[in-house]
Amino acid sequence: MKHYITPFIRYLEDEKGLSPSTLEAYRRDVEQFAEFMAGQQVTVPDDVKRTHLVIYTGHLQELNKAPATITRCMIAIRSFFHYLIREGEASQDPSLLLEMPKQEKKTPSILTHEEMDRLLEAPDTSTPAGMRDKAMLELLYAAGMRVSELVTLNVEDVRTDMRFVHCHGTGGKERVVPMSVQAAEWLKLYISEYREILLKPRSSTVQEEALFLNSSGKRLSRQGFWKLLKKYGTEARIRTDITPHTLRHSFAAHLLENGADFRSVQEMLGHSEVSAARLYLSSPKKSMKEVYENFHPRAGSRPPLEMTNLSQPRSDSNYD
Repeated sequence: MKHYITPFIRYLEDEKGLSPSTLEAYRRDVEQFAEFMAGQQVTVPDDVKRTHLVIYTGHLQELNKAPATITRCMIAIRSFFHYLIREGEASQDPSLLLEMPKQEKKTPSILTHEEMDRLLEAPDTSTPAGMRDKAMLELLYAAGMRVSELVTLNVEDVRTDMRFVHCHGTGGKERVVPMSVQAAEWLKLYISEYREILLKPRSSTVQEEALFLNSSGKRLSRQGFWKLLKKYGTEARIRTDITPHTLRHSFAAHLLENGADFRSVQEMLGHSEVSAARLYLSSPKKSMKEVYENFHPRAGSRPPLEMTNLSQPRSDSNYD
């Protein structure tokens, strides 16, 4: 079955518009399944039966895989068989009646307002890298973005004068989200004075469109941002296991705590599912900008006085 996997991934990329990280997860899950089936002397799609999937599920459980991981694997396998049936390479879907493992619903990790303030103050804004990191953290919290949306931003996607950011979500979905005064001011300063220093090390004459750059003058990766966030979380003495989604959860929670209606927050987050918030749906829908200005903790905050006294960017700084 292994020779069907690459065409399957290409199909997901072309027809479904899945992100590179999601495609890699699908490939890994299906390859591991195909390898396990080969060990069972099963190499033809129609020879895979429901009992094989039950055995494979048990195998994953023996490996102490989390229920969420097993569910993800089964979803990938089910998608694989849907593709094979579509292409005429299989006549049946053995996963059709397979029960998915029950998943525990984990409470989202949310930072307090004090923890968030400490995190946002952690970067050293006297360096280009620190200014970049400050702008990234302020924007991530101000707009409730996913890390994949943050690192794929181009300079043209942010309008600091009008205080909004154009997000490119999963599956080609796009949305426009407001940002706070502070986020807009830090971004403006980063773009106008510091980003150019990070861009200079590039040997290529082609200008990088990416908003946030690494030490090589290229687009910062998701992994690169994760490392930076972990570092600043430690420096800010945050004991919670902080992830980029922690800031996204905190963005939503702090808006709701201050009285924002759920539907507006849902729109800012780019969520399409409403089943978890039916109790909120009877409230009248306000404009996204109005809700943001009234309820985000930093929406009406003016930039701190020290921003006007920042030293000139240092070209000899360490651009980690």
